[in-house]
Amino acid sequence: MSNDQILVIGIVICALAIPSLLAAYSESRPPRAGAIMLLIGGVLLAIALTQNPGGYRFADIPNIFMQVIAGVIK
Repeated sequence: MSNDQILVIGIVICALAIPSLLAAYSESRPPRAGAIMLLIGGVLLAIALTQNPGGYRFADIPNIFMQVIAGVIK
């Protein structure tokens, strides 16, 4: 699995954790699932950012998403 794929998966998991966290907060219950998802996504992001030798720029993220999606579709 490439660093770009790990980065995209981490961003998607973190984005999916937000609704879970908000739902738990609004229902006054502990945000266990959202916190676990946020932790997993954060670890994946940290792995991708530390393992990529050139690093990532914020402007590169949309292109990386498109490359990963194109690679999955191909």
